Amino acid sequence: MSKNVVVLDYGSGNLRSAQRAVERTGANVTVTSNFQEALDADGLLVPGVGAFEACMRGLKAVRGEQIIGRRLAGGRPVLGICVGMQILFEKGVEHGVETAGCDEWPGTVEPLDAPIVPHMGWNTVDAPADTRMFAGMDADTRFYFVHSYGVRHWVLETHSEKIRAPKVIWATHGQPFVAAVENGPLWATQFHPEKSGDAGAALLTNWVDTL
Repeated sequence: MSKNVVVLDYGSGNLRSAQRAVERTGANVTVTSNFQEALDADGLLVPGVGAFEACMRGLKAVRGEQIIGRRLAGGRPVLGICVGMQILFEKGVEHGVETAGCDEWPGTVEPLDAPIVPHMGWNTVDAPADTRMFAGMDADTRFYFVHSYGVRHWVLETHSEKIRAPKVIWATHGQPFVAAVENGPLWATQFHPEKSGDAGAALLTNWVDTL
């Protein structure tokens, strides 16, 4: 039975390319800002392109931060892509302006420390062997990145044996940055799976298979 996925429309992101990419996994995909539809879907994809502050403003306009929070409280899958990943963190700092994020993870989105910015093009990632996100992929698999900001320091610490620590996937452009996170029902990628060819299709298939 096909899974139902909502691509959240809050005024940011490559909505149609994300829709087509997820549809190729066999899922039924709706692009909408409807609160109840986004809550009820088997999976929610949160895209994002542009400035952190503008994305957060658009997200709040459709109560997107509430949708994300309620879904995760109930163990319902969410996938954030590019700025849709960045807004899951505590805050973003762009051009000296600090903006509060969704605060699902502590940490700050800040300018990349690299000689060439933006980081644009194909890059490998350093993923733990036991991730579901990258299951079936070789270590030299490349994904497509376009960004000038990222999370350079992972600050969440998990000391309890009862709480499974998130799997943090890194990439390097000048300095290491967080390329993806797999945290129970919450997955996120700094790169664009919908622009990453067969590798991105495999990742999206892995996600849909968890729904």
